[in-house]
Amino acid sequence: MKFSIIIPCYNEVSTIREIVAAVRACPLEDFEIVLVDDGSTDGARELIRDSIASQVDRVIFHERNKGKGAALRSGFSVCDGDVIIIQDADLEYDPRDYTKLVAPILSGKADVVFGSRFITGDPHRVLYFRHYLGNQFLTFLSNVCTDINLTDMETGYKVFRREILSQIQLEENRFGFEPEITAKIAKLRPRIYEVGISYTGRTYEEGKKITWKDGMRAIWCILKYALK
Repeated sequence: MKFSIIIPCYNEVSTIREIVAAVRACPLEDFEIVLVDDGSTDGARELIRDSIASQVDRVIFHERNKGKGAALRSGFSVCDGDVIIIQDADLEYDPRDYTKLVAPILSGKADVVFGSRFITGDPHRVLYFRHYLGNQFLTFLSNVCTDINLTDMETGYKVFRREILSQIQLEENRFGFEPEITAKIAKLRPRIYEVGISYTGRTYEEGKKITWKDGMRAIWCILKYALK
């Protein structure tokens, strides 16, 4: 079974080299890395072109910033793995967790796996309480609308069998991707599992990008795609 690891990157010049190295050292055997630079302006684009492109299987450059959802659509369109893994470029999620994430799929139990930051004994950096409350509210609202019982809808670690992802037409360009794909997956009624993951969150000073506006958009996307 081949795995496709999609890395969307926007202005992550300080982390992109390290995350690519970590993915290359991951415990999976047969995998490809698809790196999508989403119009970076901090030097990440040049770094990828000059020294990182040769370390991955495919690189896509967006001429302007379009958002995480748009970057992932670009990556999905060129990957050819049987199982697709989303990997953020900011070092908040650890590729050493891949073994746990893909285990339910490899055992034939799952079609989709969400990595949960809230059902694990692994290390977690302690950060913003307001983010925790916001995440819990969005997950609760998503669960009400989709009738599934996730603990972490907004997680960056989502893994899919290709045949599931191929049935979904994605529309959201930014962080609305998370509630959109959750709602559209739920409508297919596949076998969904959650596994606990470690998490090393960042502060805004360290480069965290999601804002309250993304939270408001997430509410709209939950209602739009779950009730559509």
